[in-house]
Amino acid sequence: MPDFDTIAANRQHAAMGTQFMAADDSLEDGGGTIPGAPDEPAFLYAGPRPSVIPILIAVPHAGRTYTPDLLDRLREPKRALLRLEDRLVDAVARGVASVTGAGLLIARAPRALIDLNRAPDDIDWDMLGLPAPRGASKRSGRAASGLGLIPRRLPGHGDLWHGRLQADDLGARIAGVHHPYHERLSGELARLRDRWGTALLIDMHSMPSLTGRHGTSPARIVIGDRFGAACDGRLVAATFAGLEQAGVSAAHNRPYAGGYVLERHGAVRDGINALQLEIDRSLYLDESHDATGPGLAGLVDMLAGLVRRLAGEVAAMAAQASSELWANAAE
Repeated sequence: MPDFDTIAANRQHAAMGTQFMAADDSLEDGGGTIPGAPDEPAFLYAGPRPSVIPILIAVPHAGRTYTPDLLDRLREPKRALLRLEDRLVDAVARGVASVTGAGLLIARAPRALIDLNRAPDDIDWDMLGLPAPRGASKRSGRAASGLGLIPRRLPGHGDLWHGRLQADDLGARIAGVHHPYHERLSGELARLRDRWGTALLIDMHSMPSLTGRHGTSPARIVIGDRFGAACDGRLVAATFAGLEQAGVSAAHNRPYAGGYVLERHGAVRDGINALQLEIDRSLYLDESHDATGPGLAGLVDMLAGLVRRLAGEVAAMAAQASSELWANAAE
């Protein structure tokens, strides 16, 4: 089963002495099923029980388990698939989780198979040769551009696939990958919230280098919170403060505000906050952008410091909310 450039490294959790294994087959447990590969989990989870910080890191777009059937359907060279990936950003996430104790959820199913940051009804029905079912939501701009639930085309490549997608195939991808991934993500966030009072999801992605505007330096990390809907502003402010202290330029919601993951799982009033981090690939990949580069270790150290800072902020928010609850009860 092709699993392009899987990163295998063992790290020691400095604070607890708990070892986290970074290789895909060494993570704690998996779930879901990749259609065409019944023995391959669609995602993997690692994290201490009970949790040691109220943070979960998720990586939905770095999956590299391409089945022979998927590759056979491909019209364009493998390079097209790599453009869909958040290339090796799971190596960053594994490193950060290993030294902070954050929970870690990593998709192994590739984005080319199904996009976990799209709603299950964000479908280009023309890919199936079918009209949209009655009651289905209108095709979104993302689906129309070729980047809906099942990616259809890329700029400069045209259509990705030979022939149309079968309805049964679409159903198998949703049932085997999309649904169980989001159920697991929801369950882990609820578990964190129930233990700590408040939880934070960091949905980790990577992006091509941005261009600075009006003579300013380009942002190297974009923080998305769906314009305030998915995350408490105190955590957004703490994220900006941490990145500024580290000397990393950052932008807010533009050009990436967050997608379906934040829309579905960010529930500030219920004590679950969600941030999307888009990371410039040049910070951790080599010049070819095919493998990790010398910047990986420094980026992991910087983000680990940020995660520790955010963990303290989340715990403080939970303590404040608990104190206010008791004060109101006493009155």
